[in-house]
Amino acid sequence: MPLTPLVYWAQRHEDVYLRVELTDAQNIDVHVHENVLQFRAHGDGAKGQNEYEFSLELLLPVKPEVSHKSTQRQVNITMRKEKRGWWERLTIQERKPVFLVPDFDRWLDESDAEREIWEKEAKKNKLEASRNTEDGFVSLKTGFLFMYNLVQFLGFSWIFTNMTMRLFIFGQDSLYDTFHTISDVMFFCQILAAVEVLNVAFGVVRTGLVPTLLQVVGRNFILFIIFGSLEEMHNKPVVFFVFYLWSSIEIFRYPFYMLGCFNTEWETLTWLRYTLWIPLYPFGVIAEAVAVIQSMPIFDEMKRFSIPLPKAIGTSISFSYVLQIYLVFLFLGLFINFRHLYKQRKRRFRTKKRKAN
Repeated sequence: MPLTPLVYWAQRHEDVYLRVELTDAQNIDVHVHENVLQFRAHGDGAKGQNEYEFSLELLLPVKPEVSHKSTQRQVNITMRKEKRGWWERLTIQERKPVFLVPDFDRWLDESDAEREIWEKEAKKNKLEASRNTEDGFVSLKTGFLFMYNLVQFLGFSWIFTNMTMRLFIFGQDSLYDTFHTISDVMFFCQILAAVEVLNVAFGVVRTGLVPTLLQVVGRNFILFIIFGSLEEMHNKPVVFFVFYLWSSIEIFRYPFYMLGCFNTEWETLTWLRYTLWIPLYPFGVIAEAVAVIQSMPIFDEMKRFSIPLPKAIGTSISFSYVLQIYLVFLFLGLFINFRHLYKQRKRRFRTKKRKAN
């Protein structure tokens, strides 16, 4: 019966690490075949100088190239996951082999591993920024991101300042002409926001694609379809609340990104960026939902965007049915984005607290 060494394991989002307790190992043979890791070597283990071997049927696929390094005390094995992600266990069998135990020297849970990636990325960006500063050169990517965020900050600052001043000067009357006075700049900012989706899709910025896409598409749907296509919606007070809540979030988000381009941070701004969205974002979604509900009878009356059916049926499907479905996805998007933003906030402040300690 073959002898089995003690094996410790740990993981990150992209790699799996094994540590085989085998001293002065020789004739090492490590390979993956049909997603089964096979190991054989001669060395000094729990049963003295002998031939040791083991095999593990892995939970998910790994790349066939397996690297290993032998030291006087152990054999370290690294496998690259086929798809980036977090495994709930190492083997396909729920009951782990008796010789396999967690490597607590390298063990991290998923959130800690994500923070480790973020810290490494931040350190890398800081080194690149300092190198660029020493050379007196700002990279094209940094310059592009800074200018984009600057333009958006100026646009939303103008919207927020204009609406605030009009509210103080004209009072309640300012609620009814928001679209006519603000819409041109809002159209510009929201069309430009499509760049954020492209930045994520092409890897210019590292963040979640789905939350970014949901926010940009959702806002443009409200702006162009609900407000832009219906003149009857232009004088509704809900336009004021939607625009004001959008701009209230963005006047803190974009300057935070501007400072981030140069790895600079202002603690007050960081706190505002990761905290104000907690009340403002749900209120913004509620305002958008009110706008959609108010637009439904108008779409029904005008039959705009209605879907025609065959003449034999003699009717059409009102666009308001589409809007009812949209409302469901609107609140589903609220849950997805809220969860994404909460995880960002938790990771940011847990990292800062950890550094402070």
